[in-house]
Amino acid sequence: MRTHGWGGRVPVNDEEAVARILAATRLTIDRRGAATSLADVARELGVTRQTVYRYFGGTDELLAATAVDAVEGLLERMTARLRGIYEPDTAIVEGIAGVLEELVTDNYVGLLLRADRLSIPVVGEFTSDLARQFAGSVVGRFDVDWASAGYGADELDIITEIVLRTLQSMVLDPGAPPRSGPELRTFLDSWAGAAVRELSRNRR
Repeated sequence: MRTHGWGGRVPVNDEEAVARILAATRLTIDRRGAATSLADVARELGVTRQTVYRYFGGTDELLAATAVDAVEGLLERMTARLRGIYEPDTAIVEGIAGVLEELVTDNYVGLLLRADRLSIPVVGEFTSDLARQFAGSVVGRFDVDWASAGYGADELDIITEIVLRTLQSMVLDPGAPPRSGPELRTFLDSWAGAAVRELSRNRR
C-alpha cells in the first residue's frame, strides 16, 4: 500500500483505503457528475493515480464499485415506496417504475445507466448474479405474501428475471419521449404485470 498523500492520514489497511476511495468518489460525483474520472478522485485524496489503480482498474470499475456500495440506500428508498402494496402484479409494476424513477436522480447507481456512461458491458450486467441478488432483494422487501398469492420459488425466480429484463430494456431504450407517471405504469402493467398474473394462474 502506498504511504504518500491521503491528506496526511494513511489508511491502516486495504479495506480502509478502498472505503476512503469510494467516499472520495461520492464527493467527486456530487461535484462533477458524469464527468468524474479516476484522476479526479486521486486529486481529492491527495494521492497519485497509480495509488487508486492499485485498487481499481479504471474509472468505469471505480464508478461501478461506488454504485454497488450505494445499492443499500436505493433498496431502502424502494422499501419505503412499496410499503403497503400487497397485490403481486401491482407491486412488481410499482417496483420497476420506482427503480426507473430513482435511477434518474440517483448520483451513484443511476450514474452508470445514463446515456453518457451507458455501455454494452454495463447493460449486460443486468442479468449477472449481482443484479439477480439486487432484484431478489427488491422483490423480497415487498409486503406481498407470495406463497398465499400462489407463487413458489420457481415463480419468484421467473419474476426476478422479468424485473431485470424489463429494467434492462427500459434503460437501454426508454423511448422518445420516455414514459413516466401513470403512462409508464400502464405500459408496465400490460407487460410485466400481465406476466406476473399469468404465473399465478398457471399454478392453479
